[in-house]
Amino acid sequence: MRLSADPADPADPADPADPAHLDERQPRATAPESATLHQALAGTGGLDTLLRDLTDRAVLAVAGAEACSITVRRDGRLLTVAGTGGLPSGLDQRQYENGDGPCVRAADSDAEQHAPDLSEEDRWPTYAAYALSKGVRSVLAVPLAVDGETDAALNLYATTEGAFHGSREAARAFAANASDAVNAALRIERERASAGDVRTALLSRSVIDQAIGILMAQERCTAQTALDTLRRVSQDANIKLRDLCGDLVARTTDGASGRASQRR
Repeated sequence: MRLSADPADPADPADPADPAHLDERQPRATAPESATLHQALAGTGGLDTLLRDLTDRAVLAVAGAEACSITVRRDGRLLTVAGTGGLPSGLDQRQYENGDGPCVRAADSDAEQHAPDLSEEDRWPTYAAYALSKGVRSVLAVPLAVDGETDAALNLYATTEGAFHGSREAARAFAANASDAVNAALRIERERASAGDVRTALLSRSVIDQAIGILMAQERCTAQTALDTLRRVSQDANIKLRDLCGDLVARTTDGASGRASQRR
């Protein structure tokens, strides 16, 4: 049994009598249209929601696929951000723990990984044994081209040997389209995170300014002296400046409210 991990490996020869070939010529579902997915993304909850839909589409689009997952590197580590309902639990996680496996290698090396029969697989013997114990016989992991330093892969699984013979080109086409959608999702997610950071920074600046004003009134000092004092206390007490200022503002506000109540 030939095992191939070469991204330039041509699609398997077409056999007109091969059911998989016939299925590929008349795919069960078309690959996702980038524009449609981009529009759908704008109305979803973000990357995770979109990717769950993509995994369902992949199983319909690629002949032989019975389950699908998508691997994405976030914050320096690989994780499965979406998977179809038929994906055995831990199938991807075991690869992340071992630091190797078809989806890990596809994401890290940007090279397609195909294991037509895991019972004869010698690249990842530990993982192959685990996958076989879960009923998985064939794996096809196709890199997703995404911007920046993020790594990603589309992972397809089947319970039969040689499930992806004749449908690897369909998987590549689907992954190429999915890459566009994932890139759009990642950009929106980054923009949302950046907007959140800006809001947090503005709120922190407001609280710090309030604390400076309170200290200036209490100590009759300049704004710079008040800020230096707050920074020194923050460092000595090992408390974030924002949290220290927030506590000072809260205590001052509570005290003022209490005194107002007593006067009434």
